Formats: sequence, C-alpha cells, structure tokens
Amino acid sequence: MSQQRISFKVEGEVQGVNFRSFTVKQAKSLGITGHVQNASDGSVTGEAQGDSGSLKEFQQHLNKGPSAANVTKLDVNDIKTKEGESDFTQ
Repeated sequence: MSQQRISFKVEGEVQGVNFRSFTVKQAKSLGITGHVQNASDGSVTGEAQGDSGSLKEFQQHLNKGPSAANVTKLDVNDIKTKEGESDFTQ
C-alpha cells in the first residue's frame, strides 16, 4: 500500500492527561511514523504517516483519546510524505 501523511490538531482537554503517550502507543501499534507535541494554545498537534487503513484507525484513536481526555475537535489535513522516518516520537 502507498504511504500517506497527515497533520493533526486535537483540541479539548488534551494536555496533562497522557494524550501524547497514548498517541505514541497507538501509532506504534499501527506501524505509523511521525511525531506529536503539546501546543501553546492547549491543543496537541503532530504528523503521522502510514497506509490509509492504519491512518484511518489512528484518527479514530485521536478522536477518542485516553480515558481522562475530552476531545472536542480533531482537524486533519493531508500533507506531503517524508522519506526515511522510522519511529513515532513526542
């Protein structure tokens, strides 16, 4: 399958609730590469790359988050793929 890459921004109660660790765990379990970080506006942002099926499942995890999170909005955009990336980091 061909690789796709997305940028994402998750809004709501998503900082201080282990959202980044949750995101890394979900990405690695799906074979997705990329990164995630806290943003100064209280959201969590990042990029993810993988096959379309894995990215679709990953987006479902982002929309739900860990049990302590309260996701109110998920923005996702298709972006250009990156070569040579081998891990998902925070």
